[in-house]
Amino acid sequence: YTTLAVRDLHVETRKVLRALEAGDLPLARRELSYLVGRDTARLEEPEILRALVETVAENISDGVTAPLFYLALGGPAGAMTYKAVNTLDSMVGYKNEKFRHLGWAPARLDDVANYLPARLSGFLIVLSCRILGGPWRDSLRILLRDHARHPSPNSAWPEAAVAGALGIRLGGRNHYFGRPQEKPFLGDRKKPVGKGEVREAWKIMYLSSFFMLILALALNWIAGSILALPGKIAWR
Repeated sequence: YTTLAVRDLHVETRKVLRALEAGDLPLARRELSYLVGRDTARLEEPEILRALVETVAENISDGVTAPLFYLALGGPAGAMTYKAVNTLDSMVGYKNEKFRHLGWAPARLDDVANYLPARLSGFLIVLSCRILGGPWRDSLRILLRDHARHPSPNSAWPEAAVAGALGIRLGGRNHYFGRPQEKPFLGDRKKPVGKGEVREAWKIMYLSSFFMLILALALNWIAGSILALPGKIAWR
């Protein structure tokens, strides 16, 4: 239970959105700072909204698909091990002088651990977009076009799929520890990122989580059947 972040992600991102709706930009910045690694002190509303959608999209993989994937294959120990690696990457996996030597190992481990879940998340997002009646062909097109643009081997898979599903462009300039960093653009800017796009991202997150739960149950059954084969053969 502690490895899954569906409900918590919704609750925490909703705090930021409600602060924006109340016109309290300082509160929105502060609430967002608990969710992202980028500097938030000077972000304006459009940048905060983009950060919210990016956070929801990325965590469809990190907070839902990957924990369920490893829970299905390795039980609670598998899910907890994955979450430990992912949390270490979030805390120290930065390419700066402070964390350069400490953070490279968890960052690389996280890349390996998320390789399959991130790709799976991208296609689950496309499927969710179709079920919700959204532009799933655009979601698939942007996923296939933009997934390799990001310096991370995994992050762009769910983010590109969500960008295509919502008809928005993610990425651009962020600041980390006071230094600007340009992230590649994902998606086509058919419209600006608004509050409605955050709500649509929540819907995609919940439906993708449901599909991954079904898949995880199937994976667990298959894994259990395979492990039981030697005993059945020996009994015969």
